[in-house]
Amino acid sequence: MGQITTIEQLRAIVPEPSPTAFAKIRDRLCDQGVAFLQRSPFLVLATVGSWGVELSPKGDHPGFVEVVDDRTLLIPERKGNHFALSLANVLADARVGILAIRPATHEVLRISGRATLIDDADVCDRLSAGGRPARLAIRVEIDRAAFHCVRSAKRAGLWQPETWDDPTRISFGRIYAEALARPDVEELFDDLTEKSNATLY
Repeated sequence: MGQITTIEQLRAIVPEPSPTAFAKIRDRLCDQGVAFLQRSPFLVLATVGSWGVELSPKGDHPGFVEVVDDRTLLIPERKGNHFALSLANVLADARVGILAIRPATHEVLRISGRATLIDDADVCDRLSAGGRPARLAIRVEIDRAAFHCVRSAKRAGLWQPETWDDPTRISFGRIYAEALARPDVEELFDDLTEKSNATLY
């Protein structure tokens, strides 16, 4: 198996883009980027740090990310599994990436920047949902923002129900039972997971 180890080898396979291609990558959100985030209910936050590389899904009502201005975002941290892997990473390395998604929209918004964690009471109140303030907020200072073209989502048939398989049910009980070598806890953990997931906030 051949391994690509130099940029020259890479560019022999993936040619340099045209000089105008990079024009879409900006150091801030454009008007369409702001509008997209204000209607997006889901994103994936990428971090790197003490936990290595982590990808953390974040979702809520459309527009749950506050666009403070074209260079600054506030992402609320909600009730979760308490691992805080991405949050710990931010404390070790401020660099983050964001992939924001809108259902039935093939374009995705890609953002790179630097994050800090804040627990300002007014900000957490402003980012409330389900009658509860955010636990904290992830403040992102944008370095790069750009829309990704439609090819990946269209190839995947992501928003075409006729291409979807039946939904998959993941048993966290089975995962814990196998990890702990305790077959007797599978039903217990499935029940706990179901009850926990019923309380979104």
